[in-house]
Amino acid sequence: MTQPSINIKNKRAGFDYEFVETFTAGIVLTGTEIKSIRLGKASLVDTFCMFEKNELWVRNMYIAEYFYGSYNNHAARRDRKLLLNKKELKRIERLVKETGYTIVPTRLFLNERGLAKVVIAVARGKKQYDKRQSLREKDDKRAMDRAMKF
Repeated sequence: MTQPSINIKNKRAGFDYEFVETFTAGIVLTGTEIKSIRLGKASLVDTFCMFEKNELWVRNMYIAEYFYGSYNNHAARRDRKLLLNKKELKRIERLVKETGYTIVPTRLFLNERGLAKVVIAVARGKKQYDKRQSLREKDDKRAMDRAMKF
């Protein structure tokens, strides 16, 4: 039996930030958390990452409590550790030390083995005029696609 593909995106991040580099990281979860993710009950809105003692943590990530979890249930917005190798961690930390860069989770998905993975991006915040330009490009692309159909 094939599992339904879980692909939870942070659409706001692409609008607010310009991605410089992306990484795929594993995430440390409890049993009820992975069950909730498999049901698609997670959100990356207002989620961010930060370093703490040379480890990368994702903060404010929402994973709904599992309905059948009873007393084993998890806290919905607890901090979760991300799993990357040392070389990647050092590269990310070096990039983030530069002014204006941050780490933003962009996508949460299950890989072919059923493990939860998070795609994080080292990003630079967009200015208001950059956001307007992005909207204009999106509208132009939509208009071109509409014109091509007719």
